[in-house]
Amino acid sequence: MARIGGVQRMKWQVVGGLVLAAQIWGAMGALAGPWEDGMAAYNRGDYVPAIHVFRALADQGNTEAQRLLGVMYRSGQGVTRSSVRSFLWFSRAAARGNPRAKADLHEVSRSMTPAELARAKEMAEACEASNYRTCEY
Repeated sequence: MARIGGVQRMKWQVVGGLVLAAQIWGAMGALAGPWEDGMAAYNRGDYVPAIHVFRALADQGNTEAQRLLGVMYRSGQGVTRSSVRSFLWFSRAAARGNPRAKADLHEVSRSMTPAELARAKEMAEACEASNYRTCEY
């Protein structure tokens, strides 16, 4: 009789372990936040949802999201290609200390016409002055 109790106890321990493992596995998925969701969408080429996630993060001050929006505008990923908007996002991230954005800003600036560059700088200044509330991006 003691043997049957030991087998039952072992079964319950296995079941309990599986339940615990399932809870941990589920919690790991729940820990993925907006950044991870945006990157997952971006990496699978699903750019429109990625843009929505990155814009929300960018508005919260996430410089890497700001930089990625610049990349997406420069390449036309999920948006109409725009050097001006690319410049705007790169400059926003670069002004907040993102070194990769500074390099991207330099690169996109070199590819722009003087008129595009003037328009981009004007847009960036207007956006900065309004604390990005009146920007068209």
